[in-house]
Amino acid sequence: MSSALKQTFLMIRINLGSLPRRLTISLSMVLSVALVVAVLSGFLAMARGFEAALAGAGSLDIAVILGGGTNQETGSDVPADAIRSLTAISGDTGIARDGAGRLALSRETIVPIDVKGSDGAVQTLSLRGMDRTGLDLRGRVRLSQGRLFAPGAREIVVGARIADAFPGFAVGQRVRFGAVDWTVAGHFSSGGSAFESEIWADLDAVQSAFDRQGQVQSLRVRLAGGDPATALAALRERLSEISGTPLTSIPEADLYAAQAERTESLIRLFGWPIALLMAVGATAGALNTMMSSVSDRATEIATLRLLGFPRLPAFVATWVEAVLLSVAGAGVGILASRLAFNGWQASTMGANNTKMAFQLVVTPDVVLTAGLLGLAVGVIGGALPALAAARLPLRAALRARG
Repeated sequence: MSSALKQTFLMIRINLGSLPRRLTISLSMVLSVALVVAVLSGFLAMARGFEAALAGAGSLDIAVILGGGTNQETGSDVPADAIRSLTAISGDTGIARDGAGRLALSRETIVPIDVKGSDGAVQTLSLRGMDRTGLDLRGRVRLSQGRLFAPGAREIVVGARIADAFPGFAVGQRVRFGAVDWTVAGHFSSGGSAFESEIWADLDAVQSAFDRQGQVQSLRVRLAGGDPATALAALRERLSEISGTPLTSIPEADLYAAQAERTESLIRLFGWPIALLMAVGATAGALNTMMSSVSDRATEIATLRLLGFPRLPAFVATWVEAVLLSVAGAGVGILASRLAFNGWQASTMGANNTKMAFQLVVTPDVVLTAGLLGLAVGVIGGALPALAAARLPLRAALRARG
């Protein structure tokens, strides 16, 4: 066994020592694997970044009340009489109350607006009308510049990603949405969450400017007590007692998690087939590279075999070479993906059919998944050439050399 190991390590060293002679074709294998890994990392980082942006917007102690039997704010309608009925309930509603005994509740509605980007292209953003308590119900949100909008005034506060990506949203500037001018009162940040892709304004001002008097699409509420599940159950029981439009309550975290799952699945649906198709091509390239390597070293392999080296060292040495080249390619691809994609700004259609910006995130699981795919290219692509090296016809190889 000791002799076989020595022979195997010797053949591996001989193989790796001859790499400079086959540098061009070996580099082509490394780069093809790197491309596969980088492409898959990009798609997975996109999915992870989108998921992180929506996860950061959701909170377990906040619930969203929707009307009309939908589980999304788009298409929801909460009637005014239902809101009055809810606020009039004196018993346990499952909703927390402030110091004055009022429900911790924000009435909200969303209006899609078209805004020109820095490249001149028109994109659809979300203008969210809300009560002043809406900011308090979003714990991670902080005003980074300026102030909050004044009640009843045509003022807006702008998410950090919109302020960075679109011109004309500096504090104090006036922007036109539809036929109405609005003053930018401030900017806010929320740790990179989906909230940063929204524009917020006073609910009454939005309803008046867009002729949506009385329309409320959702209610955001803070759940009472220390157990969100118990409070949510109490809230749902109370909502079932309100006649008229059916009302449903969804934990804010679940609302955004469902949106993340849909878009993340779509990204993966496109990313994995493309990466696997490229992996098939890279595997074919690895097979061709290693077959060329075996052909180039046919005389060396035949000579060693005649000197008493068995077939196993030839097989292992060729396979190890393929695996090491693929590992090098995976490393280059991972490094390239971190440099190119990690923190890169992207955007897609998010909730309410409006633009949502987010950052790509190259997480350890993204690195591991893409790296394993790159390794698989070398393991599979090197198997057949390794078998060819082990079964190399010695007489034919030496005759060809002569």
